[in-house]
Amino acid sequence: MLMGLTKPRRKILGQELSGDVEAVGPEVSLFREGDQVFGTTGFGFGAYAEYICLPEKARGAALAIKPTNVTYEEAAAVPTGGLEALHFLRRAGSLSGRKVLIIGAGGGIGTFAVQLAKCFGAQVTGVDSPGKLDLLRSIGADRVIDYTREDFTQRGETYDVIFDVVGKSSFSSCVAALNDHGHYLLGNPRLSTMVRGWWASMRGKKRVVFGAAAQKSEDLAFLRGLLETGRIRPVIDRRFPLEQIPEAHRYLESGFAKGRVVIFL
Repeated sequence: MLMGLTKPRRKILGQELSGDVEAVGPEVSLFREGDQVFGTTGFGFGAYAEYICLPEKARGAALAIKPTNVTYEEAAAVPTGGLEALHFLRRAGSLSGRKVLIIGAGGGIGTFAVQLAKCFGAQVTGVDSPGKLDLLRSIGADRVIDYTREDFTQRGETYDVIFDVVGKSSFSSCVAALNDHGHYLLGNPRLSTMVRGWWASMRGKKRVVFGAAAQKSEDLAFLRGLLETGRIRPVIDRRFPLEQIPEAHRYLESGFAKGRVVIFL
């Protein structure tokens, strides 16, 4: 089991990080002592700590030089959400001039998906709770929908791409809201939804995409370039000191967080 049978395999949790390189091994060529870096450990975890030791090139992890125009906290808020959003949107092909709808647009992945879709030339509609709609407008969403008041699948409108970050929407209704040759991106699918997605993709013109994103340093470097030019920015709701990790998780799991929650030393 990934997390262990009777107890966690990794006692120190946390995937995302940002900080200074304290020391490097003799075979390391990409980083030097003193470099300011950011990245993700993937399922290796261990980022909830003052220090961590990482291979220069680790499978399932990514590390890159931190952009100079963002803080350590801002940089730490980028890797997982940014890489997940980038992975799924790329699977939909060119987004230039296409209509993209993002469900859960105000969360950690969704806020990056909105900005990246805009960078790629899409017309973006964001779906989320009423308290997050102003945020979505501020990061570039062309239109917003309050899911507590309106079901987007009942509007009679169709989209080229639907990115469901949350995984609670009706599968059949979302597929019906796609244009021919459209893509339904599943960021948090159930097993039954994956089976239905595979079958729908085999039988029709519409494509259902799911699967975990590969954590690649070159993709993190791509995001760094967008951060440096100001085309994307991390959205941070709250910051918690390291000793308040349980409180941070409780707040994040409440569903009210706008964007990311950051742990700091």
